[in-house]
Amino acid sequence: MALSPSSLPDASLASQTAQFDRHGYLFGQHITHSLSPLLHDVVYQSLGLRWGQVRLDSADVPHFLQLAQHPSFYGASVTMPNKVAIIPHLDHLTPECRAVGACNTLFLRTCPTTSRRLLCGANTDVVGIRDSFLRNDAIPESTYRARPALVIGGGGAARSAIYALREHLSVADIYLVNRDPDEVAAVRQHCDAAGYGGASLVHVSSVEQAHALPAPGAIVACVPDFEPATPGEILARDITDAFLSKGEQKGAMLEMCYNPTPFTRLGALAEGKGWQVILGTEAMLWQGLEQDRYWTGRTIDEMPVKQVKEAIEGVVKQRARQNRL
Repeated sequence: MALSPSSLPDASLASQTAQFDRHGYLFGQHITHSLSPLLHDVVYQSLGLRWGQVRLDSADVPHFLQLAQHPSFYGASVTMPNKVAIIPHLDHLTPECRAVGACNTLFLRTCPTTSRRLLCGANTDVVGIRDSFLRNDAIPESTYRARPALVIGGGGAARSAIYALREHLSVADIYLVNRDPDEVAAVRQHCDAAGYGGASLVHVSSVEQAHALPAPGAIVACVPDFEPATPGEILARDITDAFLSKGEQKGAMLEMCYNPTPFTRLGALAEGKGWQVILGTEAMLWQGLEQDRYWTGRTIDEMPVKQVKEAIEGVVKQRARQNRL
């Protein structure tokens, strides 16, 4: 049964959603500083839509599914810890969502035979990673295609990176570096089962092994911004440094971490060694615009890309100033 705004379980949410003709949610936890609502607000204002995305700081999936019955609901951005938990409740998954095993985007479609509303899941993180490389390199074919790539980390973002590199950038071997070998084994097992793993996923576990391998063209860093402290973290950083220090043709590193700032220690290290560093806000931009493509039906060319970039850069600069105070 559809819910009216006045009968929503949370009065604050009801008040917020009532401001819009249509509303969506940012569904996850620790989302206070997320730039997602800002990004989508810029898009909707540019397109002349009285839409808005409301923060829902929660891991209560049944509650969220109840809210999603509202007739004004258009979809949601899904973040941790809900990216995997939401999947069993969805009617349809896009191929990349199924392959990665995590959903960051909910959108609605109508069943052509029953006219029933379908709750569908996508993973636009894959598009964010893909477009961060392709839109920031004049000749991506020579930089990435048929060259090895490197993924640093062992979580869901690492799986998205592997899928994007394999399916969209046509890289050769993909090196995996992480502080925890068990996490690497879990990632390889998942990718094998989903059909995009195999022997070309190479766990690099020593500095000597890194020195012996060809240099990567694309690097995706999927780890938080912190100074290595444990033996596993120090080893992973030393292995990464060995790859960054190779004298062959430098490529680009996408630093997925952008909170509280996209200017990370690892990014500075890579830039100092001659690599092009693509900020995590770039991936956030392109995955967010892909979400709005699902929700609004507009093409990326119709989106206010420049305005969104300027809005994000403004917030990043403001936060950087505050952190220096």
